[in-house]
Amino acid sequence: MKFDCDDKLLCRLQYVIHFAVRVLAILMVFVIVMGVIDVAWMIYHKLNAAPKFILTISDMLATFGAFMAVLIAIEIFVNITIYLREDIIHVKIVMATALMAIARKVIIMDIEKVEPQYIYAIGAVVLAMSIGYWLVHKLSAREHHEENDCIETIAPRDNKKRSKEKDASFEEQQSPR
Repeated sequence: MKFDCDDKLLCRLQYVIHFAVRVLAILMVFVIVMGVIDVAWMIYHKLNAAPKFILTISDMLATFGAFMAVLIAIEIFVNITIYLREDIIHVKIVMATALMAIARKVIIMDIEKVEPQYIYAIGAVVLAMSIGYWLVHKLSAREHHEENDCIETIAPRDNKKRSKEKDASFEEQQSPR
């Protein structure tokens, strides 16, 4: 990561932030490892509880929730590492992480204990985040397409010339020697 060192104070502050983000990355790896250990421990205890080797629906939902929590932690770690490499925050990845967190909430939600307004609110958040993710995806795809158009305008392809060159090389390969 390059620092703006025109101002010494800003350069030092950017260094401190960069160091803090590195510490967060290390801590996130610790959280991920502990989460994996917790999931394994939970599965071990659920399978050894009476009746043995049987998981109830509530056991599976708790396990799915723990799995999703670890996956969300991994996504946050990916966000941190991308920030360290590129010094920008990718909105698409952050939105995908948020969608995963919402999906976790929906998966572990006990519908019988939740108010209907809460379910409607979660549905509205899922819809809004999905539309936002779709828009960000379309925007990035369009920008990528415009970059390719710009490159092609700068260096247009001469398809007829390439076609003739391919035909000539093909004929050379096919002719008896």
